Amino acid sequence: MTNDDTIDSENNNVESNSTPSMAVDVETSSAPTNTNESQYDENLKKKRKLTSPAWEHFKKMKHLGAESKNGTKHLLDHIAVCPMIRQRDTRQMLLKANSSSDGKCASLDTYHFNPEVSRYELGRMIVLHEYLLSIVEHEGFRRYSNSLQPLFKVPSRNTIRADILKMFEAEKWKLQRVLESNSSRVAITTDMWIASNQKRGYMAITAHFIDESWVLQDRIMRFMYVPSPHDAENLGDALMECLLDWNIERKLLTLTLDNCSTNDAMVNVMLDKLDKSLLLVNGKLLHMRCAAHILNLIVKEGLENLFGSGVERIR
Repeated sequence: MTNDDTIDSENNNVESNSTPSMAVDVETSSAPTNTNESQYDENLKKKRKLTSPAWEHFKKMKHLGAESKNGTKHLLDHIAVCPMIRQRDTRQMLLKANSSSDGKCASLDTYHFNPEVSRYELGRMIVLHEYLLSIVEHEGFRRYSNSLQPLFKVPSRNTIRADILKMFEAEKWKLQRVLESNSSRVAITTDMWIASNQKRGYMAITAHFIDESWVLQDRIMRFMYVPSPHDAENLGDALMECLLDWNIERKLLTLTLDNCSTNDAMVNVMLDKLDKSLLLVNGKLLHMRCAAHILNLIVKEGLENLFGSGVERIR
């Protein structure tokens, strides 16, 4: 066999070790035989950038056998079944202490750091305690997080905001499935709140229902901005949009509102929008007046009659 035949027969081949780091190499027929392996690897890197994920587990070596046109599918197939790759690296394991009910350490288990879980818990903490989104950009908070887990990269304000919105969509989907499968009706309470510093009106809508275990559940469905004027039409449209969004307009039981003329007119607007045949007694029991608000009005009226403006002077 001549030297030219030897050059033409040199192609790509795969060599796999028994460790997670495996070896593969490809040599084209144009590679000179008198070039050492290091120079060959440098020339090969300049020719083409490796994009297949298989090269995260294999490295190139100069060998005889396969052709470069075969691709990396056989390498990916081997990665999927390789027992050495599936084995978790125990050097990155940590010990986690599990406390018992009396506060004492009961056992020690292995712990593997997951940054996705940490980002989820960070977003949940911001929602639970109503922290500002800018807390993730505070220098003190970043130093504190780094002292707890240096491997955790604190996300930016926009990133944590996107994470919180994903959490909301996931929880909303779960609650919609619960409401669809639940056979009981849903009672709605709503109230308007005017922000004193912004002079803007917001509507809070809460759903109350009894689950399959006969436990009363309360869920805030929406807290939304309602543009002015806050008349019956605008309030009714905002409330109806929320009911349609949650698909509970056919399972509506009652609407509990404050005792004011605007809410009375809003109920009439809602009756025009809803299918009365799906409501109790054709909607005659839809409007429920808030008993706590009525008691508040009674006490306030009684105090004014007894003491007049003295109560304001005491305050």
